[in-house]
Amino acid sequence: MRDYFSEHPSQLPKDLKTWAREMRRQMPDAETLLWQLLRNRRVAGVKFRRQHTVGRYILDFYCAEKQLAIELDGGQHAEQSAYDSRRDAYLNEHGVQVLRFWNNQMLQETEAVLEVIYSALTTAVATAQIGTLLPRAGEGQG
Repeated sequence: MRDYFSEHPSQLPKDLKTWAREMRRQMPDAETLLWQLLRNRRVAGVKFRRQHTVGRYILDFYCAEKQLAIELDGGQHAEQSAYDSRRDAYLNEHGVQVLRFWNNQMLQETEAVLEVIYSALTTAVATAQIGTLLPRAGEGQG
């Protein structure tokens, strides 16, 4: 199996590289906000990449040093939970922890999202469940 984690970007399939570039140019508001907060080692002094490819998947944000992926999901992800589960399982099998948040969480609960990310980056005990610390859209209110 090819090692997609260490491959040079010029060795990626052309369609995947092109799509990742396009996604960087047209990020949704939630991703733009998170990128402004993560870039230049602003959180826990670690480097993040945006729209980083791993295998045939493009991760919204990825920290190679901590093997941490952050995914911001829009409404379309409610219908593709099986795909997201397969994707997360693939990443977990390759040692990548995935934190997943809804776009509206990023926009409305920015500080809470950053606290979860910071905790994942700074604690020795990482769990695949850490991304579920925040309620999914519509839960936990009332």
